[in-house]
Amino acid sequence: MPLKTTCLGAFPKPDYVPIQDWFQVHYDAEDYNEKVTQQWSREKLNKARDLFDRATQEAVADQLACGIDIPTDGEQRRENYVHYQCRHFTGFDFENLTETVMRNGAYSVELPTIRARVTGQDNSTLVRDWQVAEAAAGRPVKMTLPGPMTIADTTADAHYNDDAALARDLADALNGQVRALADAGCRFIQVDEPIFARKPQGALAYGIETLERCFHGVPDEVTRVVHMCCGYPNNLDDEDYPKADQASYMQIAAAVDGVTDQISIEDAHRHNPEDLFTRFNTSALIVGFITIASSRVEPVEEIRARMHHILQFMPAERLLAAPDCGLGFLGRDLAMTKLRNLSEAARSVV
Repeated sequence: MPLKTTCLGAFPKPDYVPIQDWFQVHYDAEDYNEKVTQQWSREKLNKARDLFDRATQEAVADQLACGIDIPTDGEQRRENYVHYQCRHFTGFDFENLTETVMRNGAYSVELPTIRARVTGQDNSTLVRDWQVAEAAAGRPVKMTLPGPMTIADTTADAHYNDDAALARDLADALNGQVRALADAGCRFIQVDEPIFARKPQGALAYGIETLERCFHGVPDEVTRVVHMCCGYPNNLDDEDYPKADQASYMQIAAAVDGVTDQISIEDAHRHNPEDLFTRFNTSALIVGFITIASSRVEPVEEIRARMHHILQFMPAERLLAAPDCGLGFLGRDLAMTKLRNLSEAARSVV
């Protein structure tokens, strides 16, 4: 009985796509806004769509070639995994940005600004993204969306001044996208909430409730997933990048267990304590067995050994194998090498 494997979102982009993402280039929201608005002709927009479709098809094919059971669309169309979603909501201003200090003073960046109530507007874009990916895969493909707390933390609020109220409206807007995907036939839908690990008190106070709100009305045949990573570095092989407190998972495990069908956590870049795994009694656990911020390739034997160790504390039917997070920093060849080793270990572990 091998473990199922999945990816968690981003896959390296090819050079030919018209807009790269924040893994490769410094993200400039204003510059991106200029590129995707009226300044592009209809012919150029159609060509860009075709190139993104091709990149999506290739990203899916690469994941399948590596033995991944549940691939993603690779987030090929997204310049930034949060702001791509926000462009389909009302209330966001992408013209007049707000300079904001992020990550406890680590850096400052100009962010899209919330200037009115957030509501859902266009639920069709993600459906088409999924349709292109699933047609290429010939099997279920997982679609990913940023969660309410994560969107709030990656934009500037000039309207609500109430974190919980903002998160509720964001959840309702996201729910429209989630339900549109479910109605179209998507069977794996993942909401990314890395801010749960960075701000566990906020997650407990209102974040878990708004996560549930994202999936309101979704039929039982849809597998609901939440992904809680611990943060990205500024570049590959940056060993000292700031991560969420490792104790955060322990703080929120019992509260988030059972809210979604699957819960995704990091484990490769630093192993979790053994008793964390025993705290998940309902949800299946997607565990990261390969790092996404290091160019070191984990040998199959090393990955398999960690899988065997975790299986001492939870049953195989509730364990899935994945990378820690998105693979955008690694480049295609390195990402595929790591995924092949992950899949080989997962096929032979039980």
